[in-house]
Amino acid sequence: MTRALLALAVISVVVASVAGAQSPFPSRIELPDGFQPEGIAITGEQFYVGSIPTGRVYGGSLRTGLGAVLVTAPAGPAAIGLKVDRGRLFVAGGSTGDAFVYNAKTGKTIAAYELPTSGATFVNDVVVTKRAAWFTDSQRAVLYRLPLGPNGRPGAPSSVRAVNLTGDFQQQTGFNANGIDATPNGKTLVIVQSNTGTLFTVTPGGVTRKIALAGGESVPNGDGILLDGKTLYVVQNRLNVIAKISLAPNLRSGRVLRRISNTDFDVPTTVAESGSRLYAVNARFGTTGTPTTDYWITQVRK
Repeated sequence: MTRALLALAVISVVVASVAGAQSPFPSRIELPDGFQPEGIAITGEQFYVGSIPTGRVYGGSLRTGLGAVLVTAPAGPAAIGLKVDRGRLFVAGGSTGDAFVYNAKTGKTIAAYELPTSGATFVNDVVVTKRAAWFTDSQRAVLYRLPLGPNGRPGAPSSVRAVNLTGDFQQQTGFNANGIDATPNGKTLVIVQSNTGTLFTVTPGGVTRKIALAGGESVPNGDGILLDGKTLYVVQNRLNVIAKISLAPNLRSGRVLRRISNTDFDVPTTVAESGSRLYAVNARFGTTGTPTTDYWITQVRK
């Protein structure tokens, strides 16, 4: 091979490598070392991930995979489940019993709430509807309702109330109500009970009804959930799968279509969507977290 052809070949390899490194919507998005993530939220092509032990929130681009810490929380807060709505980030505070609202562009704190908890508590996940933000508590049979004003403005701390879960839901030993989502009109909530693998609908008044899955199926280790029309995705964290469930029009029953797996999964906890893609954050609960431990988001197809 002549020197000119050799040079051309080298240039071609370099260009191909650069193009591959910059290909849009990477299948794996790296998070900061030692971040210990749990929740993920997406709006457009922007993602947000919370850190369990620090309360920080990392924001980045789904297209490039690049990002930076957006919220640097003061000592104490945790960031578990989170949702983004109308320019605001709503964050569940885990065992602190708190909830937080941040500016989704600047990371500035908009509001902080001491939820009406008592005794053991773990504020785990959140969904935002037109009129309220709803938080689950994995240690108590309640949901916390934060009312929202015009344009989604969060209410005063005194406006938050605990809504008791009644009906089919029964509190058990261990982690109970975990992931939560809502129908587009906000009139029906859906939750998963991690320790029993049971799904429920919930009215705004707290009345629960079991969603019967065909064949006696269940979703043990159910964590974050995503309701997309009449399709429900349930992350089964330590099983390293996402259950894809077809729900009946009235949401009273459903059928597991398949379980999505990926060799890149390492205890995924929550999931969010962008178009035909799902993004699951890997909490790696079986790995001891250190300042240098790797964490990442995995992209899979619906």
